[in-house]
Amino acid sequence: MIRMILAVMLAMWSGIAGAQERDFSGLARLDPGASAIEDSGNGVRIALSLSQGVPYRVFTLADPARLVLDFREVDWQGVEAAALDRSGKVSAVRVGGFRPGWSRMVLDLSEPLSPVGVGLAVDAETGRAQLDMDLLPVSEEDFAAAAGAPALPGWEAPGQGLKAERRPRQRGEAPLVVVLDPGHGGIDPGAEVAGIAEKDMMLTFARELKEVLLRADGFEVALTREDDSFVSLERRVALAHRMRADVFISLHADALSEGRAHGATVYTLSDSASDKASAALAERHNRADMLAGVDLSGKDDVVADVLMDLARLETQPRAERLAGAIRLGLKDYGLPLHSRPLRHAGFSVLKSSDIPSVLLELGFLSSPRDLKNLSDPAWRAKMAAALRDALAAWQIADAATADLVRQ
Repeated sequence: MIRMILAVMLAMWSGIAGAQERDFSGLARLDPGASAIEDSGNGVRIALSLSQGVPYRVFTLADPARLVLDFREVDWQGVEAAALDRSGKVSAVRVGGFRPGWSRMVLDLSEPLSPVGVGLAVDAETGRAQLDMDLLPVSEEDFAAAAGAPALPGWEAPGQGLKAERRPRQRGEAPLVVVLDPGHGGIDPGAEVAGIAEKDMMLTFARELKEVLLRADGFEVALTREDDSFVSLERRVALAHRMRADVFISLHADALSEGRAHGATVYTLSDSASDKASAALAERHNRADMLAGVDLSGKDDVVADVLMDLARLETQPRAERLAGAIRLGLKDYGLPLHSRPLRHAGFSVLKSSDIPSVLLELGFLSSPRDLKNLSDPAWRAKMAAALRDALAAWQIADAATADLVRQ
């Protein structure tokens, strides 16, 4: 049923695009006042009013049950997704950028519902578009059988198309290639406190840190995202490989509902978290792909696991030393550290077998002191300088041990 809807939808779009007589510039926008998600009999009625027609696709995902709408491309600025939801069968609605050129709406369903009667109509005079869809109850078995993102030309999964590049171990003779990973993005805002979203704060700091490193010379720097786009956890690691990174640093600033944690924390990879708080934090971060409607179901086979474990015998101690260098750098600059600044957790973005990787929680947005610091450009500049010095020190020490590694 889903694939049939998609085929009809794409055919309809081809006709609509050919029938339009005027060029529409800019991104499509949603009219919240003319849009709604409401109960209709035993199902749900979705009506979205757009400023112009755009290509789109719709599919469902299971565990948990979700409906996903992808668009090329809708600007969600000013849209309060929760205000659209007037249905008792939809528990939450999220909207945002998914990747460059893509926008996404995700509906969390409280019961298995399947889309029917999907259609997008464009007014030939005004260019405005109306997307209508009904969701009707189906069995758990039928829902699970139909769930999954369809493989359609031009709608490739975010992790595809990136060829991994292996870079020789750095020996201090060439610029250090640093990949900075601003956490979250697009439809995944991360922590939100007092109108400040973690995704925005981390992108701002990543850009500032990049400039500090480039001005210092001896560094080449790339970001896993340059704007407010969603990047899957899998793709972040793939990008680091594609950029032939020497170092991967994921940047975050979480918020905790319990406790009064504050100060910076540096995480390295562990199959089991170093404490319950780290385990909970890793679970929240690793749910990003699920929340965006993308499930990573690929499993490494036994041989691949063994090979990666062997590679980590060299990489993991280097990552541990990198975490230690960052802790010392922050301490030397008098920056606040968590009471236990070095921790371990099973973050997906740290699972590269051949790139020393750390996740840095700059602070906690739930801490008034940390929030004030993170909002202060002068404080962020100090943090960036500390990380610059830490990376430079680590590069020297790491290069000195390169020839000691058992081949």
